[in-house]
Amino acid sequence: MTGLWVRLELRNRARSLVTLAVLTALAVATVLTALAGARRADSAVDRLWAASAPATHNVLANIPGLDWAKVRALPQVEALGAYLITFIEVRGRGLGWFPAADDQFGLTVERPVVLAGRMWDPAAADEVVVTAATGHRPGDALTVRLFDPGQFASGDWWAAKGPVVNVRVVGVVRSTWFRDEVDHPGYVFPGPGFVAAHRANLEQPGVSYANALVRLKGDLAGFQEGLARITGRHDLDLWEMSSRMADRDREVARFGAVVLLAFGLAALAAALVLVGQSVSRYVAAGAAALRPLRAAGLSPRRAAVTASIAPALAASAGALAGGAGAYLASALMPLGAAGLREPDPGRHFDALVLVPGMALAPLAVFGWGVLTASRSARRPLRASWIARLGLPVPIAVGARFALEPGRDGVPVRPALLGAVTGVLGVLAAFTFAAGVEETGRNPEAFGQTHQFVLPLGDLGADLVPAGVLARGLRALRDDPAVAALTDTRLGVAVSGGTAVPLFSRQPGGVRVVTIEGAPPEKAGEVMLAPHSARDLGAAVGDTVTLTGTRPAALRVTGIGFVPEASHNTYASGGWVADDTWHALFDAFKTHEVLIAVRPGAEPAALQARVTAAFGQSDLPLQPVEPPFQLSELRQHRVLPIVLAGFLAVLGTGAVGHALATAVRRRAHDLAVLRALGLIPRQARLVVVTQASLLAVAGLAFGVPLGLAAGRVVWRVTADATPLLYVPPLAAWALLLVGPLALLIANLLAAWPGRTAARLPAGLLLRAE
Repeated sequence: MTGLWVRLELRNRARSLVTLAVLTALAVATVLTALAGARRADSAVDRLWAASAPATHNVLANIPGLDWAKVRALPQVEALGAYLITFIEVRGRGLGWFPAADDQFGLTVERPVVLAGRMWDPAAADEVVVTAATGHRPGDALTVRLFDPGQFASGDWWAAKGPVVNVRVVGVVRSTWFRDEVDHPGYVFPGPGFVAAHRANLEQPGVSYANALVRLKGDLAGFQEGLARITGRHDLDLWEMSSRMADRDREVARFGAVVLLAFGLAALAAALVLVGQSVSRYVAAGAAALRPLRAAGLSPRRAAVTASIAPALAASAGALAGGAGAYLASALMPLGAAGLREPDPGRHFDALVLVPGMALAPLAVFGWGVLTASRSARRPLRASWIARLGLPVPIAVGARFALEPGRDGVPVRPALLGAVTGVLGVLAAFTFAAGVEETGRNPEAFGQTHQFVLPLGDLGADLVPAGVLARGLRALRDDPAVAALTDTRLGVAVSGGTAVPLFSRQPGGVRVVTIEGAPPEKAGEVMLAPHSARDLGAAVGDTVTLTGTRPAALRVTGIGFVPEASHNTYASGGWVADDTWHALFDAFKTHEVLIAVRPGAEPAALQARVTAAFGQSDLPLQPVEPPFQLSELRQHRVLPIVLAGFLAVLGTGAVGHALATAVRRRAHDLAVLRALGLIPRQARLVVVTQASLLAVAGLAFGVPLGLAAGRVVWRVTADATPLLYVPPLAAWALLLVGPLALLIANLLAAWPGRTAARLPAGLLLRAE
């Protein structure tokens, strides 16, 4: 009997089963794509780290003529590759980046994953490798422009004016060092043969320098001691690549994984409601058709199982199609910055996600079908309290239609849940998007309260004499376009194995953005950036010992943001007062002026006044660029919007399904009311009331939950990025969600209301 019933179902209700299979396929593909993408994003950096020969440290010595062979010979060094700090102008897409200064860089240390082609030949003078964001492929021809040697003597470093050289792309590569950033044109890396052939156009003898990537065997302290013996300096900046770059990449990738995971779980919840509603509708109809066979001995459990087999078969087909769709969509995963760290881009079959997902989908449909069929005959009436409110009959009946399943088991719970979920998802997504938009308009969220940087010195040497420097700073402070400025020097202190770039400041300078506590105001105080505070395990009120040229014990007064420089991001480093800085360091790495301008200030006019104040034309005002974290946030903004649309469709579908089903399954109840005097206009009002009450329930629970959910997700994002948290408010979404929800609900009620008004009451009652 069961086999015969299933064959009849497959033949007579093929359209409904195909619809169920399509819904299952869409749900499975969406959920599995997001979950597999989240797993892939979370592991991307670790897999990239394992697939390359990563450097453990980046030695930023900045010492011209340093013999790196002596450093390579230290017993703690497993591999070392030097790179030249110079500028190359690329004609076309991509930025010329630090070329290899020896034949070890990119080969024995920081050996990248080759996505296409091969690495350069160390002896070839015309070979370069590129990152994927450039869009170049192996075999492409590029032209680059170099410096003219005369530019070195004149100090004209701002544009290359030397010969144009033809080079050839031989590989597309990726590693922690050979990296892309979101919204970046990518990098072009020349090989050591290029440097050997064009050395006169790349470096100035006695002035230019190379730094190095090293992989240590261990004993960091021993390496630092050996490096100090070779260089004669104890204040060299030593970046730990695992914490400075890999850990940061992990945080960014983990953020992408969390976003995808949240999207996948939300889509799963939506799919359970949407597909579950369709299964409930299908199985309820099948159970009703099987009810006459009870007299022939068909047990309720056997009837429930029989009614659930056909939808389970449809779900199996849909799950297979959904799994195939997830495999095809894996070529797009992971998104954002995590995708730029993926060592094996392209399609990927994640068996741990796809196989269980495809297996569980039909089992879930079958189990839900059995449960629905078993309960369909014994749903008690609810919401009887409505009758005691004394409401008009159409409104009271509409309210009961909205809140109780009735004897025919109308799926009101999915409708209520769908309405709440739709409002919640839309408002949460727009609240999150409002946080991203507000951050994009407010660079102070990243600590950027200044708009320009004026470089005044490098490696302990100022570009202007002391007297001219003092006069120029006074002129800048008095300039009407300048709101505030900070004359800051940068030095790199260390604590254990952690480097902490420290900026000097004076009271009354550009405003410092703090997350907690306050900036330092006197000697013996320090404000740490979030990542440095984390690495040091320091909190406000703690005392940390930092060593520059000399050590000092400093009390932490706050946690906040610092200016971005070549040695740090806005979230690493710290601020100290001038007196504290000079007590720590004898020489600076950079000397800059941070300038905050008034609204409406003209940069060109301010540049002219800077040139006049300092008497030099080679002191350009450099605009402050927003940090790359903002671009990464924008990359993921699309997911909440897509989820909002998905949940809005779910809510609309759930409410529309409930309205249509209520009119069809409660036709007998409406016919009785029509026989008792309910006119067509009142029948329409029944459906309108049902729709409006579902929308009101969705608003009552969805608005506060959506606002709270959006702010919680944005708070987590702010802490992980990090950035200054300001509670976002999507004002337009908050104002429009109520009217739009009611409007959509009433539009959905139009056709079922028309059907209710035209029910043939006499025929229905006579059939009964």
